[in-house]
Amino acid sequence: MSVVTTHSTTPTTPSAPAKTGLLHQPKSVWAVAFACVIAFMGIGLVDPILPTLREDLGATPSQISLLFTSYLFIMAFAMVFSGWVSSRLGPKRTLLAGLAMVVVFSALAGSSDTIGAIVGFRAGWGLGNALFVGTALAVIVGAASGGIGGAIILYESALGIGIATGPLVGGLLGDISWRGPFFGVAVLMALAFVATVVLLGDVAAPTRRYGLLEPFRALRHPGLAVIAVVAFFYNVGFFTLLAYAPYPMEMSALALGWVFFGWGVLVAVSSVWVAPIAQRRLGTHRSLAVIMGALTVILVVMALGVDSPATLATCVVVSGLFSGCANTLVTQTVMVIAPVDRPIASAGYSFVRFMGGAIAPFVATKLAEHLAPAAAFWFGAAGFVVAAGVAVGFARQLAPADAATAHDAAPRTSADATALAEATAD
Repeated sequence: MSVVTTHSTTPTTPSAPAKTGLLHQPKSVWAVAFACVIAFMGIGLVDPILPTLREDLGATPSQISLLFTSYLFIMAFAMVFSGWVSSRLGPKRTLLAGLAMVVVFSALAGSSDTIGAIVGFRAGWGLGNALFVGTALAVIVGAASGGIGGAIILYESALGIGIATGPLVGGLLGDISWRGPFFGVAVLMALAFVATVVLLGDVAAPTRRYGLLEPFRALRHPGLAVIAVVAFFYNVGFFTLLAYAPYPMEMSALALGWVFFGWGVLVAVSSVWVAPIAQRRLGTHRSLAVIMGALTVILVVMALGVDSPATLATCVVVSGLFSGCANTLVTQTVMVIAPVDRPIASAGYSFVRFMGGAIAPFVATKLAEHLAPAAAFWFGAAGFVVAAGVAVGFARQLAPADAATAHDAAPRTSADATALAEATAD
């Protein structure tokens, strides 16, 4: 879940035409942008219903955490192979395949009666989401008016709206039934599928077919390997907070939805406006160290105040400010640091970072069950500490990110746009 803000400010066209182009897009672009909003809503959609699932299905938090683990584990592998798939099927068919899979598996999850079945269908949801998100920006860039800069602004807007509204929609529907958010996504994605079929024309395929192992070979590059490790441990802390915090807060689904709505708003705002300021003033590795330090403090406060719902809710909301900055800086670094095709670099990086997100929720909830509720937050804080240490200890490998200009970092081809989409899907 991240936004690359320098791309949106790239002076590829005069500012006035870019704004006009953003507001006057073809219907096909709005169809894909709408689907992007729904796809990004899935990131925080299940958070408000986690305690309800525990009560209604008699599952433990560690069992429910597998909703994140299965989703992210499959996404990790799917992101690696999404470029391979789209370079053979073509972007439009890949896009539609991903949408169709989300419709089917989210509906099946809502129809299930056991946590095991929901976990399994959530994995299929992750596969579809990876195929869709990994292709959506390339499609928008190819069809949008106003140039690449305007297209990325539109994509970032869809991402921000989806991240912010997902938890709120999940809370509203989850307040009626835990099945509501799953069926809601299925209906909305079905509408997006129809709109895409009707409104989206042919989209040019990538200029070459990518090999299956290229993303793994890209990780041999020191800079890419370092930022991937930073992202891995950052996601350990990030998804610990996302997957475990709803339990000790002991709030209704609707109340949790509002808490994570506030979190999502700050994620979106800081991704777009705060992160570039931090990078200009501190540089990449210092910014990451400060951000990870702030997130560590927040998790420590949550561990010490685990019995205070108000403290936990406040910390969750405030953490969005720093998570948005981290998402942007990490993704931006991936886009410029490795001397390989951007789709290949981002695919290898995505594999590593999503593995961190897949592991963290299960480990954190197990620690909370067997030790104490605060143990989950101490575990997340440790992830942020390691991420900060790697960023500082390997600052030289991250230096090229500071040398890149906004123009250098902007996606210049549909393949680069696909790479950006893969890197921003969280």
